[in-house]
Amino acid sequence: MALRLVTDFDLRKDALPWLRAQQAASPGTRARGGCAGVLKNYCESLRILNVERNGNIIYTYKDDKGNVFFGLYDCQTRQNEHLYTFEKDLQVISCSVNSERTLLAASLVQTTKEGRKNEFQPGSKCLTLLVEICPVNNVKVLKAVDSYVWVQFLYPHIDSHPVPENHLLLISEEKYIEQFHIQVIQEGGNRVVIKSSGHLPRDRVAEDFVWAQWDMSEQRLYYIDVKKSRSTLKCIQFCGDENFNLMFEAPLDISLSDSGFKLVNFGCGYLQDQENLPKYLSLCVFTNRTGSLCVCYSPKFDSQEPITYSVFYFHKGYSKTFTVARGSAQSRMTKGITFLNLEYYIAVYLPGHFFHLLNIQHPDLICHSLFLTGSLVLDSCSGKLYRVLLNESRLLQSLWHTRPDWEKMAVLHCLLSCGQDPQFVEAKIIQWISENISACYSFDPIQEFIIASSYWSIYPETSNMDTLLPYSSVLTWNTEIPGITLVTEEITLPLMKVHSFKNYWEKLNANLEYVKYSKAHLHYNNSVVRREWHSLISEEKTGKRRSKVYVRNILDNAVKVISNLEARNLVSEPRLTPLFQEEDNHQRLLMGLMVSELKDHLLRHLQGVEKKKIGQMVLNYSSKLLDLICQILETSWRRHNLHPWVLHFNRRASAAEFEVFHIMTRILEATSSLFLPLPPGFHTLHTILGVRCLPLHNLLHYIDNGVLLLTETVVTRLMKDLDNTEKNEKLKFSIIVRLPPLIGQKICRLWDHPVSSNIISRKHVKRLLQNYRKQPQSSVIDKASFSVEFLPLNYFIETLTDIESSNQALYGFEGHDNVDAKFVEEAALKHTTMLLGL
Repeated sequence: MALRLVTDFDLRKDALPWLRAQQAASPGTRARGGCAGVLKNYCESLRILNVERNGNIIYTYKDDKGNVFFGLYDCQTRQNEHLYTFEKDLQVISCSVNSERTLLAASLVQTTKEGRKNEFQPGSKCLTLLVEICPVNNVKVLKAVDSYVWVQFLYPHIDSHPVPENHLLLISEEKYIEQFHIQVIQEGGNRVVIKSSGHLPRDRVAEDFVWAQWDMSEQRLYYIDVKKSRSTLKCIQFCGDENFNLMFEAPLDISLSDSGFKLVNFGCGYLQDQENLPKYLSLCVFTNRTGSLCVCYSPKFDSQEPITYSVFYFHKGYSKTFTVARGSAQSRMTKGITFLNLEYYIAVYLPGHFFHLLNIQHPDLICHSLFLTGSLVLDSCSGKLYRVLLNESRLLQSLWHTRPDWEKMAVLHCLLSCGQDPQFVEAKIIQWISENISACYSFDPIQEFIIASSYWSIYPETSNMDTLLPYSSVLTWNTEIPGITLVTEEITLPLMKVHSFKNYWEKLNANLEYVKYSKAHLHYNNSVVRREWHSLISEEKTGKRRSKVYVRNILDNAVKVISNLEARNLVSEPRLTPLFQEEDNHQRLLMGLMVSELKDHLLRHLQGVEKKKIGQMVLNYSSKLLDLICQILETSWRRHNLHPWVLHFNRRASAAEFEVFHIMTRILEATSSLFLPLPPGFHTLHTILGVRCLPLHNLLHYIDNGVLLLTETVVTRLMKDLDNTEKNEKLKFSIIVRLPPLIGQKICRLWDHPVSSNIISRKHVKRLLQNYRKQPQSSVIDKASFSVEFLPLNYFIETLTDIESSNQALYGFEGHDNVDAKFVEEAALKHTTMLLGL
């Protein structure tokens, strides 16, 4: 299963041994002649009551007389502590302790045994008590009513010092919530007592609600009131003092009028599973630090109907309703749907039928969510407290073994967004790509990996990044997922009731504002970079160029990216692949342009973020792109055990080199369509492998179609490494005639061959005659030096000699001797002899 359950607390392992030790040390137990009966009662009655904001766990147990004990397990020290004992046979409904562990609130029900009466308050069913426990001093009755009551202390966000006032929520089954304000004073050392316990101030927080959920970590109360058959979700944020604010109201298109009364996260009381509470109806609110707000809802259903649940993505402005085919006709319906918050995902499962992981950051693409069948059971009555995590190893296994493309994409994104060790996850995904390069038909795995991993590498740095950067190479997904029917609808956005926002509320409000006002698609793409890059390359070919300052700034961006990449890779092992060993100005221009355009894009749309921070984010993002390409190539290189000698042309290509060449071609395809830069040296390495691996006609086809680029480094190696056999001559000539003019002029000088000489002489003569004007013949020319009695050739040589003499022979090539008329004469004679068959 894709979830991993980590046991943070187990009553039988973490509390029961301590209870045994306490019982064994009790004099009363020894006097009664043993503790077996007491321990049996402990085991049978031991259960968790509540988990407080600081992680401390309150539990209860009874002795053989029915006396109720309250214990606390400190999650930091992993020590147990006895809080209080009621020497009466009572059933605990709810319990909470304040952060200083000086006050205990408990809601209890008198057990119905013959001869027993409620000694606290005759005639009442449920008692809500407030107890001073440091030390044990006083018990105060807060409520004595016939309806059930739940209690919960508020925990201030700053626990660095004791607070003079505590705040306690009372949640009544009669559909109201009150907040009590309890002032405490310290007397005689550590003795803490309630000040003015005769009358405790209280506020009415909410009323007329049918459902409520407590968010302990963020100190928020969500509740739904139903008026005129309209359900409205409201949220109250509690602050460090007694203040609380109604943050928003949001209409919910669901029917709860006949659903009874339901509480979520108010302790672990036994009433949550009683027959009088509605079965199978599930409703939960989930948020995360990125400003998302999701409401998950599943109505009642019977065994004959399809299973339906809805998710309201308020931070996106729409809802999705899923109708799911049952996993197995034989599976019994033992529980309703359970929803779990996994930060970037919501887990939805029905034991024995299905398990879904819904991507809440990018719910627009259904292929980013994972839909599986199977079962998972969380036993809330087992006395174990679970921390639910995504099972990274199982997800990696499914990446290898799953078949549908939508599952592969969903698993890939799930791993990248939620992986505990990003470097390990990336390495495993790259390994999967290398071994399954052609396994996907609906998307390019290299493209998806590069885009998604680069996105997630800087996503946590600021909010709204999912609206500004591409997170997938797939724009739409129209393929149906078997067994799932999906309906998407627009919803009314929450109405924010407070206008001064901080932390989560600021991010949620920003998301809502984006949905409300942004009609344009703000995701960055490289279309502007594409146009500008082609313009610069075209200007370079024609000899024109922008201002040197502009080009220098672009190239400086590329230098920063490469330096940033090298700095990040200092701790890793040295790379085998010979990249970054040449300038490759075209790739540097592309790299620098992308940095410039991406920075401008984020500066336009990221309000309130420092320019320096945005600049660093862009550098990190661009470096990550290049690094991922290098990692894919490095993994393939190491997997096939290649060595630097593959860079020589005088060896035959191995099967491993064919594999690496294929992967490099796929990398090139992936980056070309997205117009992403490649590491300098990539094209050189790719073409060298192409020359070694491909027959000549395939090689020339790849070159003519732009798949292989003839860099100066490649052609220079080619001319130097290969001898002049007939096969090699054909290859060299085919390469030379395809070279750009500027590179061709240099390369021809490196090949000592009649073909090269012929090309040199032709180009030289062309340059000389381009601007030639007839001049009076110079008397300086020594005609006797020409021994050829072929008048047209004599006249041509005389003309060239005259031009060279007039221009001081300045038409030579850089780094070589001037091409003089004598050389042209010899080349022309040799060429004529070959044509005449002499």
